[in-house]
This record gives sequence, C-alpha cells and structure tokens, in this order.
Amino acid sequence: MGVQAWIATTVGVIAILSGLYGAMRFIVKALLAELLPDGNGGHNLRGRVDRIELKVDRIYELLIENKLSR
Repeated sequence: MGVQAWIATTVGVIAILSGLYGAMRFIVKALLAELLPDGNGGHNLRGRVDRIELKVDRIYELLIENKLSR
C-alpha cells in the first residue's frame, strides 16, 4: 500500500470513530436529561421517582402510627 492509501485508511477510521463518539455522546446526554430536575412540575423520571418516594414515606408513617396506637 502506498502513502495515499494509508492516509485514506487512517482518515476513514478516524471518521468512523468520530461518528461513533458523537452518537454515544448524544445517547448518553438524552438518557441523563431524564434525571435532571425540570421546572414544570416534575414530569420527567426524577420527578416521578420523587413523588413515589414521598408517597411511600407517608405510607410508612401511617403504618408506624397505626402500629403504635394499638
């Protein structure tokens, strides 16, 4: 292989790796965006989990109160 072929192969490999890096970065950013707090009332995954945790905590409180009152 000549010098031009080596350069073309190297540039091709770098282009493919750059594309893969960009795709992975986009996917990771999209997934992590679900965990960031939002300003519209918790309509993302993190807001939903927080609401569920509050409800579970309230259930525990009710169960403990019920158990102590017996």
